[in-house]
Amino acid sequence: MRRVTIALILLSVFHLTSCNSLKVPKSMGDHKMSAAPVNAVPTSSEWILPEEPMANEETPIKILIKDESDQPIQSFETVHEKKMHMFIVSKDLSYFSHIHPKYKGDGEFDITTTFPAGGDYKLIAEVTPKGGVDSSIESHWQKVAGEEAAPKPLIPEQKLTKTVDGKKATLSFDHLAANKTLHMTFSIYDAKSGKPIETLQPYLGALGHTVAISANAEKYLHIHPMTLEGSGPNVTFMTIFPDKGIYKIWGQFKHEGEIFTVPFVVEVGA
Repeated sequence: MRRVTIALILLSVFHLTSCNSLKVPKSMGDHKMSAAPVNAVPTSSEWILPEEPMANEETPIKILIKDESDQPIQSFETVHEKKMHMFIVSKDLSYFSHIHPKYKGDGEFDITTTFPAGGDYKLIAEVTPKGGVDSSIESHWQKVAGEEAAPKPLIPEQKLTKTVDGKKATLSFDHLAANKTLHMTFSIYDAKSGKPIETLQPYLGALGHTVAISANAEKYLHIHPMTLEGSGPNVTFMTIFPDKGIYKIWGQFKHEGEIFTVPFVVEVGA
């Protein structure tokens, strides 16, 4: 029973794939962590978009998920209420979107979205084929036509507190070093009153979701809270950063029916 309880609590994911995704395993009953792939079904993907998608125009995206034999995978698990989680970031990581393509059958997922400016974007898709324990990760770089926004430098923030949508959020770490298990905590307060927000709501089956991506967009982490219980103001996540360097982190939470996203830039030491 103790093992089962710990496995449920440690919902972060630790998984290394061909697109350099890193996650903490869902199956944590042995209390061990490894940078090796953990119970993920091997996949490949085909991304179908317009030949020259334009900024600020609706862009259809089709993703075909295939097995090792290049055949469409037919069945997928529902993970955190969705069969696919997709993240879109601009090359400079100034833009972030978390969306959910719909499964059409025969390995095909579809969605329509809008890119805010011209430039290069990385699209990351998480799926769990039926029978898999951990997510399989597929990614794709896409060039978007149109006027490009001025690139924003990725500078580590000295003060990890900011206000978003009337909430003041602070991010803290027990330590911040690569290749070591760490805990990071978002503490969320009402920006006007300063009172702790203790009425956070579940968002996609968890009290929050955190995504971290390295400055070169090659390392990607999707992390879930350590516990299913509670409602704020503190939400703690456990993970391992694979390399030292600069990362951008987005914490996503739900309060009074609205999703809010809090971004931070940090530098992970050796």
